[in-house]
Amino acid sequence: MRRLQFMIFLCLIAVFAVAFAGTEQAMAASAAEIDRNVQKALQKLYAKSAPARDMGQKAKAILVFPDIVKGGFIVGGQYGEGALIKDGKTAGYYNSVSASYGLQAGVQKYGYVLFLMSDSSLRFLDRSDGWELGMAPNIVIMDVGAAGGISTTTAKSDMYAFFFDQKGLMAGIGLQGTKITKIVR
Repeated sequence: MRRLQFMIFLCLIAVFAVAFAGTEQAMAASAAEIDRNVQKALQKLYAKSAPARDMGQKAKAILVFPDIVKGGFIVGGQYGEGALIKDGKTAGYYNSVSASYGLQAGVQKYGYVLFLMSDSSLRFLDRSDGWELGMAPNIVIMDVGAAGGISTTTAKSDMYAFFFDQKGLMAGIGLQGTKITKIVR
């Protein structure tokens, strides 16, 4: 029994070491690094998804988080930094932070993009001092591969989220809330 507890403890330390090692790197990113990573992520997303590319052209602004690192064992967390693109230029920097608990284990890295399609969603972002996904205007989650049925004429929500570049393995069920906050870079 003690051996099993010791093995679980070692696994927990390993998972958090990998997760937080990626987080330190993400937290140390300069404005230029974030801008480079944001542009690369958008190019990759647009190459894989025509609906995302069309939304990017019609969006009031685009919030891009190219590298989110997530890890956990029972208790987990995720962190990443990104930028808000408005009129083709960086309009601000943001972080995405989340904590979760439940039956979960693993480490994963991914990116996501939020297309802010309305003036009200952009005003909400500007006025809020950090906001939680789910507490914001109407958000529709899109799968890059399954987004073929949506176009800018059928898209009527305030925000659309596209997730991409999932790497690693994170399995389980958990309760989670993601908070997005403006940062200075």
